[in-house]
Amino acid sequence: MAQIEKFKHFLRSKRYSESTVTTYSEALKSFLVFYREKPIAEIDNEDVIIYNNEYVLKNNLSASYQNQIVNAIKLFFQTIRETKILVDKIHRPKRAKVLPNVLSKEEIKLILNAHSNLKHKTILSLIYSCGLRCGELLVLQPVHIDSKRNLVLLKNAKGKKDRIAPLSPKILEMLREYYKVHKPTTYLFEGQIKGQPYDARSLQLILKQALQKTGITKPATLHWLRHSFATHLLESGTDLRYIQELLGHSSSKTTE
Repeated sequence: MAQIEKFKHFLRSKRYSESTVTTYSEALKSFLVFYREKPIAEIDNEDVIIYNNEYVLKNNLSASYQNQIVNAIKLFFQTIRETKILVDKIHRPKRAKVLPNVLSKEEIKLILNAHSNLKHKTILSLIYSCGLRCGELLVLQPVHIDSKRNLVLLKNAKGKKDRIAPLSPKILEMLREYYKVHKPTTYLFEGQIKGQPYDARSLQLILKQALQKTGITKPATLHWLRHSFATHLLESGTDLRYIQELLGHSSSKTTE
């Protein structure tokens, strides 16, 4: 569909990540296919409501998916000259207030000590102690570790925003030991091929194996470590604004 391709070009020109380009264009595609008999110039706000009721709700799709649809529709109709859509009037779904999935400090301790493999242990420890997203860890390079100032520089984090995270002396010591043993070249954590980043699926497997070894039955993902990092900071009295900076959130609402 030519419109979808044009939309993809538009998103890329705005420097959206490839995963967001894919998500938004797939969401838009389902909306445009739903109204394939109607000219795009004739689609109005009422059609968005009908689509939400007749497609999203009928198929039991989540509020977060509906939110992605809204984002895609808003961005798409900003690029269309002839339209009846009033972009600012497109309403968003009310999102459920779900508490983040969190592991206790005791569970975190067990998970971080589960692996005897130095690389696996270092990966999990770094994700938790710096509150990293998986994507941030995978693109880390040795030059991003500032051992003089005890900092890690996170390049091209989500939303193309660089940020820094503090490194504890204990983690820095672990990184030094890891570096001596594995001697990474391009990326801090490389796969079986030198110079190639670690595989994202293998990353989740490291946590899965740690959970099996410790007998923790919670369906934890690596993102739980990030949630746990933030929650444990909050519990120890750290200011929410500082946690927001550490996590790289644009809005305090996300952190809250």
